[in-house]
Amino acid sequence: MDGEAVGSEAVSEDSGPGRRHRVHGMLKLYYGLNEEGKAEEQPESLDPCDINGPHFDPELFLNKLRRECSLAELMDQETCMVKQIRSLDSDMQTLVYENYNKFISATDTIRKMKNDFKKMEDEMDCLSANMAAITEFSARISGTLQDQHAQITKLSGVHTLLRKLQFLFELPARLNKCLELQAYAQAVRSHRRARCVLQQYSHLPSFKGIQDDCHAIMDKLAQELRQKFRDGGSSAKDLSECVELLLQLDEPAEELCDKFLSHAQSRLESDLQGLEAEIRPYPSASAMKDASGHRLSSTAAAGSPTYNSPKTSTIPSPTSNTDILEFIDRGCNEFVSSLCLVITSYQELFINHAQKGELASKNIPQMANGKLNAFVDDLAARYFSLVERRIQEEKGVADNSLLVRALDRFHRRLQAVTKLLPGSAVPNQGTEIVIRAATERVKQYLSALQSFYMDSLTDVRQALATPRLSVASASVAGGGAHLGGPASGRDAPNSLPELLSSLSASILNQIKSVLASVHLFTAKDITFSNKPYFKGEFCSQGVRESLVVSFIKFVCQSSRQFCESAGDKGGSTPPALLLLLSRLCLDYETSTISYILTLTDEQFLVQHHSPVTPVTTLCAEAREAAQKLLNHYVKVQGLIISQMLRKSVETRDWVNTIEPRNVRAVMKRVVEDTTSIDVQVGLLYEEGVRKAHSSDSSKRTFSVYSSSRQQARYAASYTPSAPMDTNLLSNIHKLFSERIDIFSSVEFNKVSVMTGIIKISLKTFLECVRLRTFGRYGLQQIQVDCHYLQMYLWRFVSDENLVHFMLDEIVGSSAHRCLDPAPMEQSVIEVICERG
Repeated sequence: MDGEAVGSEAVSEDSGPGRRHRVHGMLKLYYGLNEEGKAEEQPESLDPCDINGPHFDPELFLNKLRRECSLAELMDQETCMVKQIRSLDSDMQTLVYENYNKFISATDTIRKMKNDFKKMEDEMDCLSANMAAITEFSARISGTLQDQHAQITKLSGVHTLLRKLQFLFELPARLNKCLELQAYAQAVRSHRRARCVLQQYSHLPSFKGIQDDCHAIMDKLAQELRQKFRDGGSSAKDLSECVELLLQLDEPAEELCDKFLSHAQSRLESDLQGLEAEIRPYPSASAMKDASGHRLSSTAAAGSPTYNSPKTSTIPSPTSNTDILEFIDRGCNEFVSSLCLVITSYQELFINHAQKGELASKNIPQMANGKLNAFVDDLAARYFSLVERRIQEEKGVADNSLLVRALDRFHRRLQAVTKLLPGSAVPNQGTEIVIRAATERVKQYLSALQSFYMDSLTDVRQALATPRLSVASASVAGGGAHLGGPASGRDAPNSLPELLSSLSASILNQIKSVLASVHLFTAKDITFSNKPYFKGEFCSQGVRESLVVSFIKFVCQSSRQFCESAGDKGGSTPPALLLLLSRLCLDYETSTISYILTLTDEQFLVQHHSPVTPVTTLCAEAREAAQKLLNHYVKVQGLIISQMLRKSVETRDWVNTIEPRNVRAVMKRVVEDTTSIDVQVGLLYEEGVRKAHSSDSSKRTFSVYSSSRQQARYAASYTPSAPMDTNLLSNIHKLFSERIDIFSSVEFNKVSVMTGIIKISLKTFLECVRLRTFGRYGLQQIQVDCHYLQMYLWRFVSDENLVHFMLDEIVGSSAHRCLDPAPMEQSVIEVICERG
C-alpha cells in the first residue's frame, strides 16, 4: 500500500491540479486516510448498502436500488459506476507502469540483503567460535599462574620502592650536576619531587643526611638565582624564570615583587634617561632677550614688505637633536614597549599565575596588583613629564604634521597599557597630554596670527612712511604731506587700495593656512580624533572661539588702540593707516567675518553644544572699530588742518596788517591738503550722497557776505545811532540757524568724512578768530580768505550751506572784533581770489 501511495504522488506531479486532487482523494478514501495521511479513527459502518463499508452486500444494494430508483436513475447509476471503475483501473495501471522500475529495484535490493545477511551470519558464527577458544585459553593460563601472581606483585612493589630509594640517594649528586650545568629549573623540579618524602622520613638518619645535603645545595641554588636576579643583565625571559623558580623555593612573594619591580625600574629609568638626554634645557632669560632683540633688529632692517607669502611665528625655540616624531618613536619603542613587557611578565608571575597550597591563602594577586599600579603610575608620570617638555619645544608652527603624527603614535601606543591594565589612569593621562598639546598649539597659532598681523601693520606703516608715489595719479602737488604714500619698492603696493587688498588677502590666506594645519588634529586617520573632546569642544571652543574668534577680536581691539594713543597732533599713527584699518574692519563686518566662520564651521563640522560667539556680535564689534577708526581719522586730519589755521591766526598782527592784495598761502595749503585727503578717502570709500548744489555755489560767499542781512549785521557797528546792538542781532540769527555738531560720528562714505574734517577745521578757525582783535585790513584779509575757502570747500561737503554758514560765522566774528569795520567790496574780493 505504501508503494501505491508513493506511485500516486508521482502521478500527481505529472497531472493537472484537478486530476491530482481527485486521484488522491479516491486513494485516501480507499485506504481510509485523512488529509494528514493518517488513518481515520472512525467506527466501522454496519450498513450492508455502504459500498465502501466492510459489510457491503451486493444483493441488498441492488434490491434497494431497484426499489427506490427509476429506470433512468438506474441507468445513470450504472454509467457512473462504470466510469469510476474504469478510472480506478486506469489509475492503478498508470501507477503500476510508472513505478515498475522502482518495484524491480526494491525486489533486487531485498534479494541482495538476504544474501548479505546470510554471509554475515556465517562470520558471526566464526567469531563466536573464536571467542569461546580465547576464553578457554585464558582460563587455563589464569589457573596456571594463580600461585605466582601474589609473588610477582610483591616483587614489582619492591622494584618500584628501590627505584625511588635510588632516586633519593642519587638526588644530591643530581642536584650538584644541575647546578654546574645551570639547569636550575630541572633541579627545582627534582627537589620538589623528593621534598615531601624526605620530610616524612627525616627522623631516619640516612634520610636526614640526604635532606640536609639537598637543603644546602638548594640554598646555594637560591643564592645564585638571587644573584642573577640582582645583576640585572639577564633578559626579561630569564628574569621571569628566576622569579618563578624562587617562588617555587618558597621565597616571600612580596619581596620578590619589590625585587622584580626594582630591577625593571632600573632598565626603564635608563630608557627615560636616554629620552631626557635628547631634551635640551630651557634657554636662559638673557638668551631669550638676545634672541628677541636680534629678531626685532632684523625686522627693522628689513626692506620692502612682501605681502603674498604667509609668515610663520618668529618666536625663537630651542631645537632638539631629533624631531618630535623621532623622539616619540624612541619613547614608544623603548620605554612603552619595555613597560608593557614588564607588565605582562609581572602579571603572568604574580597575578595570573595559579597559586596552590599555602600561597593561595596569602592573596598575592591583590597585593601584587597594587604594587604594579603604583609602579606604572610613577614611571608613566616621569615619561609624560618628558613628553610634555619635548612638546613644549615645538614652538615653530610652520609644519604641524610632525607633531600630530607624533601625538597620534603616542596615543596609539598607550592603548596597549589600557588592554594590560584596564583600571589604570595612564591612558587617560596620555589623552590629557594630547589635549593640552592641541590646546597649546592653538594658542601658538593664535600668537603667530597676531604677530603676523602686527608685522603686516608694521610693513604697511613702513610702506606709508617711504617716499610716496602719486596716489592713482590724482594727488595734488604739495598735498600729500599728510597722506603718507606707500612704499616705492618694486614689489610693494603703491596705492591704498593695493595695500588694503594685499593686507586683507595675506591675513585671509594666513588664517586658511592655520586652519588647514589645525585640521590635522581632527583627521580621520588620527586615533585621538574620535575622542569626544576633538569632535566637540576642540572644534567649537578650541578652534572657533580660541583661535578664529579671538583673532578677529584681536584685530578689532588692536585697531581701536590706534585711536587711544593719539596726542594733540594725532600721535605717531599715520592718518592713512587709520583710514586703511577702518576700511579693513568694515570689510570684515560686511563679508570677511561671515566667510571665515562659515569656512571654520564647514571644515571642522562644528557642533554648537556649548555657547559660542554669534556672527552678529563679531560683526557689531568690527563695525564699532571701523566707526571709531574713521571718526579718529576725521579728528586727526581735522586737527592737522586746524593746527595750520591756528598758527596762521595766532602769529599775525591783525590790527596793523597791510591792505590785502592776495590770498594767504596757508589758505592755499588748506585747500590743497583737503583735496589730497578727498582723493585719499575716495580710494577706499564710496562717494556718498550730497544735497543738490546751486548753480553758482563758488560765488555764493560774496553774495552772502554782501547781502542785506549781513549788511544789517554790520550796520550797527557802522552807524552810531544803530537802534539795536550787533551782538543781539547775531544771537537772534543763531537761534533760527540749524545747530552744527562738530564731532559727530561720520558715515562710511567720502562726503561724510570730508564734511567732518572741514567742520573741525572751520570750527577751529572760528574759535581762533574769536580770540583776536582785527583792524580794517585784518577784517578784509579774513573776507578774502573765507571767500577763497568757499570757492573750493563747498564741493567736498554733503551740504554746501554748512560751509556758507560757518564761513559766515567767521567773517561775522571778525567784524564784531574789528576796531574799524570797513568791509572790502565784493568785486575786489573776487578779483583777488581769482588772481590768487
